[in-house]
Amino acid sequence: MNGLGANQQLPGSGSIAILGAGSLGQLWAGYLPAGSVAFVPRPTPEKEPGASLAYRLERFDGSVRPVSVPWLSVAAAPPSLLLVTTKAGDTLSALEPHLPDLPQGAPIVLFQNGMGSQQSVAERWPRQPVLAASTTEGANRPEPGYTVHAGKGETWVGALTDSATPLLRQVVNTLAASGLTVHPEADIHQRLWDKLLVNAGINAFTAILNCRNGDILNHRFYLEHIDNLCEEIAAVMNAEDCQPLAPHAIRQRIEAVARNTANNTSSMLSDRQQGRTTEIDFINGYIARQGQARGIRVTVNQMLTQQVQQLSADTKAGEPSNHTRPGAS
Repeated sequence: MNGLGANQQLPGSGSIAILGAGSLGQLWAGYLPAGSVAFVPRPTPEKEPGASLAYRLERFDGSVRPVSVPWLSVAAAPPSLLLVTTKAGDTLSALEPHLPDLPQGAPIVLFQNGMGSQQSVAERWPRQPVLAASTTEGANRPEPGYTVHAGKGETWVGALTDSATPLLRQVVNTLAASGLTVHPEADIHQRLWDKLLVNAGINAFTAILNCRNGDILNHRFYLEHIDNLCEEIAAVMNAEDCQPLAPHAIRQRIEAVARNTANNTSSMLSDRQQGRTTEIDFINGYIARQGQARGIRVTVNQMLTQQVQQLSADTKAGEPSNHTRPGAS
């Protein structure tokens, strides 16, 4: 941890607030020490003061435990640490109403997929300690009131704003009290890219082909586009001053993860099937925008982004969720 800043104490009450009560938020709430964590409600009338969210958490060891997490008013009980586990596209609007009540100097840790939303928060509130987390922990909710820790992984946390750097060690220590594996990361931008390139090579294909992660590997549509996709990713990463990666090395990383998670349903496919907004704009869409801004050819990323957007629009309009775009079979 050398060079990552002094071990300063976090401000505030010592409590941890989580904004975003989906699968990942419930996973962290279920592992963090009981009584130390609360959910921050989005502005909805049904969240009465003193109410709580109750669910069962199936831990990675197979044990199932009941969890009850109170809803917290940031204004009434300012936390010392805020974890944001919302979808990438919701992050700014979800944070906006709570920032005035957050203690000055209280760190915000962003757990969003892809890239772009984290930078938007850091640019919007440059004086606030803002950190980003890249995690390989997997969670899903197969039924209401039941959350499953489906994939044991690791989490890396790094500073996005200067004021976050001295607090990094303490944030990592606080999160590590969950028993989950948490590391400080000096170069969180590279770490986020390492995850982004894998998601860019798997998620959109699964959403378009309506298949599990491993099933893309022998599909004609994937095989037709993966090499050009990896060339585009390599070029944009190089332009963003990331660690250089050859296209074939990017493909190897993508396919290793696809094989290791062969039976998993990607979050993007799940979002599409459930009629939710996908995070394609922050994955392939982000790469496409960065490439266009630098004059780099990013036609495969553009195509994948457009196809997922159209499929999502079709699902919301009532077309069957197993519909596959023409030319993708």
